[in-house]
Amino acid sequence: MAQKALELIVPGPHGDRAVRLSNPDKVYFPERGITKRQVVEYYLSVAEPLLGVLRDRPTTLKRYVDGVTGEAFYQKRLPKNAPDFVETATIKFPSGRPADEVCPTEPAVIAWAANLGTFDFHPWPVRRPLVDHPDELRVDLDPQPGTDFRDAARVALVLREVLSELGITGYPKTSGGRGVHVAVRIRPEWDFIEVRHAVIALAREVERRMPSEATTSWWKEERGEKVFLDFNQAARDRTIASAWSVRGTPRATVSTPVTWDQLSTVDPDDFDVLTVPGYYAEHGDPHASLDSEAFGLETLLEWYEKDDRGEMPYPPDYPKMPGEPMRVQPSKARKPD
Repeated sequence: MAQKALELIVPGPHGDRAVRLSNPDKVYFPERGITKRQVVEYYLSVAEPLLGVLRDRPTTLKRYVDGVTGEAFYQKRLPKNAPDFVETATIKFPSGRPADEVCPTEPAVIAWAANLGTFDFHPWPVRRPLVDHPDELRVDLDPQPGTDFRDAARVALVLREVLSELGITGYPKTSGGRGVHVAVRIRPEWDFIEVRHAVIALAREVERRMPSEATTSWWKEERGEKVFLDFNQAARDRTIASAWSVRGTPRATVSTPVTWDQLSTVDPDDFDVLTVPGYYAEHGDPHASLDSEAFGLETLLEWYEKDDRGEMPYPPDYPKMPGEPMRVQPSKARKPD
């Protein structure tokens, strides 16, 4: 029997909005018994810091309409029948095709998206109207098989060391899984290609300092038991789950901002839909100062230009890029006669 829908009244900058919540008792996370209503209520409890992350950014919605045990998909265009208060930003995919993506501006948009089964919000590192010039440099530290969150945190601390030497402040968060994400506010003076090159240079320096623990190898067969610094997350239309996003894990974990001191001691499984509202109430937003200063990429781009290794492979769905090496797995590459 269909569950009765609820109407939530969500305050915002333009007054109260009525947001329909369908099937509120639908279980989204069977292992924890967490329902759709609890996910929506979670998002409303962290709407303020989450909007600090999402506001005016084109945002892909990762939707789990049947809960965590169902199949997820990425909503990259504004869904049909979206309320009038849902604004958009026009972006271009690597193919050159345009799309109007959701652009969150108020808490009601967050609640509406959560009602659609959105767990993760995946914002682009740009703000309208400068949608071709990132204002955020992101580093995704991805533990490979045989490594874990502790390894990623250790590599992240070396990343912080490099950033500090450059006079740059980075802000870490748990990924909601085994990884770590670090964000840097930058001036929107460079395009996606240049920002990606800056991330490559930064990642290579971390790899140079700890070659037995960190890697920039694009091909999995070459990474070993190390933490991969995924430079391609800086490419156009590549995004990571935002801070405060619910992740599609059985525990309903949340990608949670932390301080550098906390990073070495926290357990990412401790941050979930049920616990993060209390964490936020107690600690506030550890990334509240992220927008306080924007940094430049001049030195990192100089490092990239001086590095003889040059360009790195792009993801397979990208058009061939200038200077890019062959996209052939090393073990499958043809050997010279």
